[in-house]
Amino acid sequence: MPTKSTRAVQVAGRVNRFSYAIRNIVAEAKAVEAAVAKAIQRFGQIDVLCNLAGGFAMGEPVHEIDAKTWAHMMELNAGSVLRVSHAVVPGMLARKSGKIDNIGAYSALSGKAQMGAYIAAKSAVIRLTESMAAELRDAGINVNCILPSIIDTPENRAAMPKANPQKWVAPEALADVILFLTSPAARAIHGAALPVVGLS
Repeated sequence: MPTKSTRAVQVAGRVNRFSYAIRNIVAEAKAVEAAVAKAIQRFGQIDVLCNLAGGFAMGEPVHEIDAKTWAHMMELNAGSVLRVSHAVVPGMLARKSGKIDNIGAYSALSGKAQMGAYIAAKSAVIRLTESMAAELRDAGINVNCILPSIIDTPENRAAMPKANPQKWVAPEALADVILFLTSPAARAIHGAALPVVGLS
């Protein structure tokens, strides 16, 4: 999804100049492993993982969702978390240190009409976050989930021209939350699902 690809670069640049944005490869395990290896070669280690990849689809009621749409939503949103974590977490475990922020969705806190596949996939991200936090906290790794509402992107502005983007979440504001959760100030936070909704 182009918005998430672009957002990854924006957030990486906002959080730290020693950041590395992986774009458009989260669907392929070998590509993820190669990108992670490149990041380690460049920086020596990975201290923070932000799983920003995802996608959105809606329109069908649950009883009309086809297998292709279901699989696509689950793979793009939850599967990407699994693949990148598989490549990054072993290094964090070896150092007994790390921060992982998964990006869910505020809408996934409850069911919504015509959004069943997306809601299920983003709900899975929350449950994966909680499971990872329980598994990794004693190893010095913090895992948390951020739940943004509508993010102010060119794509969302084009899709909702009558809405007021001033009420949405600015990418810079989302980056500030990520920065906090990856800082020492958040060292006691594990398994949180933090809503970031702006005024929307």
